[in-house]
Amino acid sequence: MKISKLIKYNIVVVLALVQFSYGMHNDVKSLDADVVIYGGTSAAIASAVQLVRMNKSVLIVCPEKHIGGLSSSGLGFTDLGNKEVIGGISKEFYQEVYKHYQNKDAWNWQPREEYGNEGQGTTAIDDEFKTMWTFEPHVAEQIFENFIRENNISIHRDKWLDREKGVKVANGKITSIAMLDGTIYKAKIFIDATYEGDLMAAAGVNYHVGREANSVYNEQWNGVQKGVYHHSHNFQELNISPYIIPGDSTSGVLPRIATGRIGENGSGDNGVQAYNYRLCTTNAEGNIVPFEKPENYDPAQYELLRRIFKGGRHSMFGGGKIPNKKRDVNNVGPFSSDNIGMNYEYPEASYEKRKEILKEHIDYHKGLLYFWGHDESVPERFRTSIKKWGLAKDEFTDNGHWPYQIYVREARRMIGEFVMTDNEILGKSKVLKPIGMGSYAMDSHNVQRYISKEGYVQNEGDLGIEPDAPYQIHLGTILPKQEECRNLLVPAAVSSSHIAFGSIRMEPVFMILGQSAGTLAGMAINEDQEIHEVDYDSLKNKLLKDGQVLSY
Repeated sequence: MKISKLIKYNIVVVLALVQFSYGMHNDVKSLDADVVIYGGTSAAIASAVQLVRMNKSVLIVCPEKHIGGLSSSGLGFTDLGNKEVIGGISKEFYQEVYKHYQNKDAWNWQPREEYGNEGQGTTAIDDEFKTMWTFEPHVAEQIFENFIRENNISIHRDKWLDREKGVKVANGKITSIAMLDGTIYKAKIFIDATYEGDLMAAAGVNYHVGREANSVYNEQWNGVQKGVYHHSHNFQELNISPYIIPGDSTSGVLPRIATGRIGENGSGDNGVQAYNYRLCTTNAEGNIVPFEKPENYDPAQYELLRRIFKGGRHSMFGGGKIPNKKRDVNNVGPFSSDNIGMNYEYPEASYEKRKEILKEHIDYHKGLLYFWGHDESVPERFRTSIKKWGLAKDEFTDNGHWPYQIYVREARRMIGEFVMTDNEILGKSKVLKPIGMGSYAMDSHNVQRYISKEGYVQNEGDLGIEPDAPYQIHLGTILPKQEECRNLLVPAAVSSSHIAFGSIRMEPVFMILGQSAGTLAGMAINEDQEIHEVDYDSLKNKLLKDGQVLSY
């Protein structure tokens, strides 16, 4: 009897444990909210904060472990344009940066008075607006984490969308999305806040990758732009041979030069503007991690750079000053950290292929840093100078001090209810339903490196076209076409031509559009309407009430 009772007791315990485990399994496997946001970018955080302020339940589900996108991954020398059109939660972020650096304890590697006050086109520290436009990566990440904590936002990290079969759509609406680990998320409305537009694409929404021909949207600055040199990121005045033996086309082509046919000016192609990492470097003694020689370092990959130095051009790394003796390092010159032509597959690539592309970019970038400091072709004064610098020891501490996020300057771009083009950016066409504003130049980095008809190496695609005034961004840029999906908003991979996206893609604008997407979603739920049916005037009034700037 005792044995029988013991067996029965054990069976009951096992069944209870199974039931408990199954219940927990169900809790983990199926979660829902009013709005589910996929992605951990600055746009995602702004959307979530706005929705919480509108008393909506929201879940952020993201592949990232570290949130904030490029804003917290090295891009601390903000591309802002006209600061007067940055409002709402976007402005709040920069006000939080200002507050942080008002504290003397924030200046641990240099005194505040030594830093100066130079931002990009404006002062770095703006006492009038109580904003600061330059910051360290870890400071930005902490501010985003504070937004999450203060607003009690649930965020599920390291969750990767099942892009093949994880997005369920019925009657023109997304009903659920599933991650690779099997977790399912349900919501009334979904927001794709990724740079890549992964959820949008998996939901069957139309999009474009690459450059459209000028004829598609009657534009001037889209498509191939051979012979157009707006910056110094080209070989314009340097007649450098692309061949292994200079002048001998039979000797083979140097690495990182395309040999395919380049299109005619104004024609479209599958080219994507170059990516790089926005490094956080420092020369503060005690905080320097020296640039190391990569295991697979191949100096032959940088032969073009040798020839640039031989030709008298000095192509080094540059970048804007951010606090505490640090620099946000960006591409400078015809051969620099932009890995031209090596990212075309990235927007549509599988996760595994993207990892390969990221590794290629990291290896190239680390090798370039080592080359600058050690190759004898680099003038000695530059080699001496760069050896005083390194990665900042107190940044990206769990990632070898390397940025978490590559600079995805463009990937997929939705073809939505309204497509922004250079006509709207330049004020040639009116925007009737604005949800925010931009003002930065239409800035495209190089798209391809090719051999000119004269037999020299040349870059193509680097443009910078300044609008005469800040411009309005149309509501339709974040809305898929109604017949394609009726409960999805896209504030990052927005509906825009390649060249117009070159201006819209700035981080302050992504936060502006993220807030507007959250507002629209919240209003649609409040009014029991679909997102395409929300009255624009009501939306406009709410945006203005919450601090957004819609006209200038």
